[in-house]
Amino acid sequence: MSKPSLLLTTDRLILRSPVENDTLELNAFDERNANRLSSWRSTEPGGKLDYVSQVMKWKQELEDGRAIRFLLISRADPEGEIIGFCNFSQIFRGPFQACYLGYQLDGTHEGKGLMSEAIQKAVKYMFEEQNLHRIMANYMPSNTRSAKLLQNLGFIIEGKAKNYLLINGQWEDHILTSLTNQHWIAR
Repeated sequence: MSKPSLLLTTDRLILRSPVENDTLELNAFDERNANRLSSWRSTEPGGKLDYVSQVMKWKQELEDGRAIRFLLISRADPEGEIIGFCNFSQIFRGPFQACYLGYQLDGTHEGKGLMSEAIQKAVKYMFEEQNLHRIMANYMPSNTRSAKLLQNLGFIIEGKAKNYLLINGQWEDHILTSLTNQHWIAR
């Protein structure tokens, strides 16, 4: 197996960048969670991702400094299935120093605090190692789990965007939130 370029750990999780060998597990994650996550996902027409090319794209985005994506794996089973994702995309530098946070968790692992644990570790990395000032995360008003998660992590609601993102062929409103790095220092 190829070695991930980024690796973080928490008490219960391994957060690592995707590698070529992950494509079967990524497809398996999608199959296990397709119905449950379809209400929240913006997908391309056709719906199913080609993870072979997707992993290549993700690696290039990482090399270019445009995105950092973590796969979540249980520390109890480090060779086991992918149980989630935590992505920091559209990284802006210059005077903005910001990015967008996105995440997904396998339904069998919900309600255990795993996503909170993963995001806390990943945000710390983004603020301390990547020196970003702002992380934005947006959710549909009906997604109460995301609302509670982001609130508990300290994200502040900044507003509501009408017809913000295309989900299942429908333009959906979103609540806009952000978290800022109070210890940001110009480097």
